[in-house]
Amino acid sequence: MREEQDMRVLLVGAGGVGTAITRIAARRPFFDEMVVADYDLGRAQAAVDSVGDPRFRAERVDASDPAAVVALLGRTGCDVLLNATDPRFVMPLFTAAGEAGATYLDMAMSLSKPHPDRPYEQTGVKLGDAQFAQSDAWAAKGALALVGMGVEPGLSDVFARHAADELFDEIEEIGIRDGSNLTVDGYDFAPSFNIWTTIEECLNPPVVWEAARGWFTTAPFSEPEVFDFPEGIGPVQCVNVEHEEVLLIPRWVGARRVTFKYGLGEDFIRTLRTLHQIGLDRTEGVIVPGPDGPVTVSPRDVVAASLPDPATLGARMRGKTCAGTWVRGTKDGEPREVYLYHVVDNEWSMAEYGCQAVVWQTAINPVVALELVATGAWTGAGVLGPEAFPARSFLDLLTAYGSPWGLREQAATRTAAVGS
Repeated sequence: MREEQDMRVLLVGAGGVGTAITRIAARRPFFDEMVVADYDLGRAQAAVDSVGDPRFRAERVDASDPAAVVALLGRTGCDVLLNATDPRFVMPLFTAAGEAGATYLDMAMSLSKPHPDRPYEQTGVKLGDAQFAQSDAWAAKGALALVGMGVEPGLSDVFARHAADELFDEIEEIGIRDGSNLTVDGYDFAPSFNIWTTIEECLNPPVVWEAARGWFTTAPFSEPEVFDFPEGIGPVQCVNVEHEEVLLIPRWVGARRVTFKYGLGEDFIRTLRTLHQIGLDRTEGVIVPGPDGPVTVSPRDVVAASLPDPATLGARMRGKTCAGTWVRGTKDGEPREVYLYHVVDNEWSMAEYGCQAVVWQTAINPVVALELVATGAWTGAGVLGPEAFPARSFLDLLTAYGSPWGLREQAATRTAAVGS
């Protein structure tokens, strides 16, 4: 492994996850500068001010304008673009990084489009298709785009690679299972993550991978099951949801079936279905009266603006969140079933970083990945998912950050902290 190289990072997006990234990164020495850019300069400046580190400074940028992002990369000398915006801005930022010759990293991939005739049977445009279509061009330039490197997708994919490398000889099924017992004081409905993204992934047709069929879709909230989450969270009903892991894992990890199920709960599912039934999940604009005449607004943007900012809910939140990867297969000729997981207690993340658990858990993983790139532990070219890289180095560094992961042998329902 080579010594750490100079790294200048352009972080685009200073919301909850972006702010958490700055607070985590400020404790690490692997980069020289991090420019925090947002459409709202005040929000970017607040994120910078919260760390009190001279390596950070704020800029304003419109993430939907690739030319402006390219210009900012050139002006700041940043050689890495870390995308902490919602998925609508993936392609403009991905395009800008490619044009500027910068390393690119995101936590969500380019958006999907359902099949026009059979949306609950066949895939249309899949998550990440637009990015993977450019993989050869990135590889030809020797440039790296590391996509889906948050917690889910991200750490969950690292867990899948680790299972294939060290825990199994043959894998029958990989299932990402996400659940929590988080509550928010004073709110009947207050999502702990970006509601625009939550609506997108929960109401789109979920994708499933089977080796015999390839990728196919089902109806939203299909195949409900109760999954018992560790560290006191307990049983949570989980349902199929569209998510990047199902599109990423089969490209690098051999398995007969891959799914993603999210622990939403009946009340949350009911609310999302109601939003869909009355059209408030739509992204295309509708014309509504305004004080100065008719204006065009997106119904989903109205929903998002009407709900509290998830980044501000930490003081009201109680409980833990768990992201993990359930794997079933064989090892040394014997059946094996494990759950690899990462749990964050909101009380701890608020006390230690001033960030609520869900955004902090998302934010730590791209910082770990950046450090692995900076030190040369992770190298590559093209559009690559987390599964394309050795998992052990990531998991060891995650533990060194003070955030250990866990492994539960399902047959014995034994939970063991790893690296603690």
